[in-house]
Parts: sequence; C-alpha cells; structure tokens
Amino acid sequence: MKTYLISLFSPDGPPPEDLDLTKVMADLEVVNADIRAAGGWVFAGGLADQASATTIRRPRDRVADAVLTDGPFAEAKEQVGGFYLIDVPSIEEAVEWGKKIPLLPGDKLEVRKAK
Repeated sequence: MKTYLISLFSPDGPPPEDLDLTKVMADLEVVNADIRAAGGWVFAGGLADQASATTIRRPRDRVADAVLTDGPFAEAKEQVGGFYLIDVPSIEEAVEWGKKIPLLPGDKLEVRKAK
C-alpha cells in the first residue's frame, strides 16, 4: 500500500448561508466509514479558520532567528480546510476516494502521494 494525501481547499470566508452543513457532515461520515471498511483509513481532519494560524518563517541563509507571524502565510482566495491520509494501492484508487468526498460550492480537492 502507498499513502496519499487528499487536501480539501475551500474558498476564504464562511460557507453559503443556505447550506445544510448537517447533511454535508453526515455525507462525509459515510465516506469515512467506507474508507475504514475498505482498510484505507489512516487519518482525516478539518482545520480551524485560516486566521487562527501562526506562520513560521526562517531566512534561507540562516538556521536560527525564525520569525513567527499570526495569521496565514499569504493572502489567498483559498485555504486548506481539511485533509485525509489514506493507504491504497494506487493514485487511481486515491482519486476515486477523493471523488466520493462531498464538496461545498467552490471547494476542490488535491490528491498527492506522500513520501
């Protein structure tokens, strides 16, 4: 088995007001259960709002003197909202699992092999 990261990118800002988040979360739990039943589950989680992040920057020419900044790394129209780590035989199977994850309007997924 190989490990893949499925990253969920969401537009910056709150979800649409008319969105039924209870249904979305229930749909996510179905996919989670299916991944577990197939033996591919490693970990999944959502992330807090981008504004709650702390960014650590270190100059390329120095080992010390890291600079901490409250907030996101850069202004962006999208943010990582959550992720999955799954163990499956191929990128094709990881993509198929990604296709089953319910997305909100404007969301997108990225599937990438972990090293």
